[in-house]
Amino acid sequence: MAAMVYTVPMSDDEYITVVSGLPRSGTSLMMNMLEKGGLVPLTDHLRKPDEDNPRGYYEFERVKKLPDDTGWLPEAKGKVVKILAELVKYLPPGYRYRMVFMMRNIDEIIASQKKMMERRGEGPDDSSDEEMAALLRRYLKMLKQEVNSREDTEVCYISYNDLMTDPDPCMDELLEFFDGKLDRTRMREAIDARLYRNRA
Repeated sequence: MAAMVYTVPMSDDEYITVVSGLPRSGTSLMMNMLEKGGLVPLTDHLRKPDEDNPRGYYEFERVKKLPDDTGWLPEAKGKVVKILAELVKYLPPGYRYRMVFMMRNIDEIIASQKKMMERRGEGPDDSSDEEMAALLRRYLKMLKQEVNSREDTEVCYISYNDLMTDPDPCMDELLEFFDGKLDRTRMREAIDARLYRNRA
């Protein structure tokens, strides 16, 4: 579902491709898929792979300094960068953004976040799962409104749940969104059902 469709064709090198979504929604998987498909990821490799993300986090630390640090954006043109949904609103005008926004069952997101916190020895949140789910649903609605309101951004929403259980329709959407320029076979190889470990 595209928030904006441009009538003037643009070169891929003119876009900044963004992968976004809530934490634990499948953003690292999508970064891995797009890299295998042919896009160059903008990442500093500072955060190493671990049990939660065995194929890596694909993070770029300077992203976390938005809106104060935007000097890296010219480097992102023609590449794909992971940006948490809460930071998308800080992306400055003057660029064209092409975004894959990951969606996932909220209960699975909460379960995955809890498992990650346990592995790191962090204490659980005081809120109940029901309270947290309601909060995340409201927050996600607000974030999607923010994304859809941007006239400089085209967005494709992909369900992590669908991607892991019935990937072909999702692959069709992605290929259409990227004008068929990605390697579908290699992207499909990145999907490993064994890593779908927190199912609602």
